[in-house]
Amino acid sequence: MFPGAVVAIGKDDAVVHVRGFGRLTYADGAPSVAIDTIYDLASLTKVLVTTMAAMMLVDEGRLDLEVPVRSLVPEFHGGDRDLVTAAHLLSHSSGLPAWAALYRDTQGRDEFVRQITAFDLEREPGAASVYSDLGFILLGVALERVAGETLDVFASRRIFGPLGMPDTGYLPAPSLHPRIAPTEDDPWRGRRLQGEVHDENAHALGGVAAHAGVFGTAPDLSRFALMVLAGGRWDGRWLVARETLDRFAALCGVPGSSHGLGWDHPSGAKSAAGQLLARSSIGHLGFTGTSIWIDREHRFFVILLANSVHPVRGNEGLREARAALADAAVLGLRG
Repeated sequence: MFPGAVVAIGKDDAVVHVRGFGRLTYADGAPSVAIDTIYDLASLTKVLVTTMAAMMLVDEGRLDLEVPVRSLVPEFHGGDRDLVTAAHLLSHSSGLPAWAALYRDTQGRDEFVRQITAFDLEREPGAASVYSDLGFILLGVALERVAGETLDVFASRRIFGPLGMPDTGYLPAPSLHPRIAPTEDDPWRGRRLQGEVHDENAHALGGVAAHAGVFGTAPDLSRFALMVLAGGRWDGRWLVARETLDRFAALCGVPGSSHGLGWDHPSGAKSAAGQLLARSSIGHLGFTGTSIWIDREHRFFVILLANSVHPVRGNEGLREARAALADAAVLGLRG
């Protein structure tokens, strides 16, 4: 299914289990996975950085989720685009397409914004949630302009540093590469990716993006999850106000949507979160094989970090593995 993985489970205010399984690759003699193996977290970036940054800026009164995005990114205007708000981008209900291979002929933020603005909206803003990387890329540009700094600088200074997450961040240093689980033997770049972001659009954005790009470890992510279980508080101070976290964690109200603001929720009989987590649990999945689920009602979390796109993408058993892990964690914690 995948060569190796790290699982972390926490309860209340403590990490109760962290364990590595398997090896970094399928090669004979490949290094074993360790609890501090670094993984490409893919779309976990959306909650670790982008959603956290949005919550912090809302707390500071610098971001109003209901103002049109055009007031933050003037290039994004015209027609129904003028109705799109930051809340729509966070809840994947802006009407923007889900994805486009912009990396093939586009480089840098300004060009990405120009390309995204050129897309017609596929539905009225707020009508439906359709998961959109393009929406999050646009949101990231808006947040950077509000914050006055790039996402990697903001995340290091405001999130990963205060939480004591030394092995988590964008653009990992070459000295860390031996500890990083490789992802795909990438036909586009013509090489195996190790320490280089897997997502092609994030790569074209220089490795720092709102939808993907962060690398990290299970122990580091456990600290993030414990902060969420504490209502936004860490080491004696509030990183995020509890009321703001509650607002972002609530269902967004779009018909049929499992999304909150940035966060996702377990959904349906085939949910990757299994069937035993509280339906109010929040979390996210990452394309490379990563997931985080935080059950605020029962006060525990479960993290899976795997490189399921190694050596090629298309792992059909990943959803079942995620669900089985989540259900097993619930049963184990119930004792």
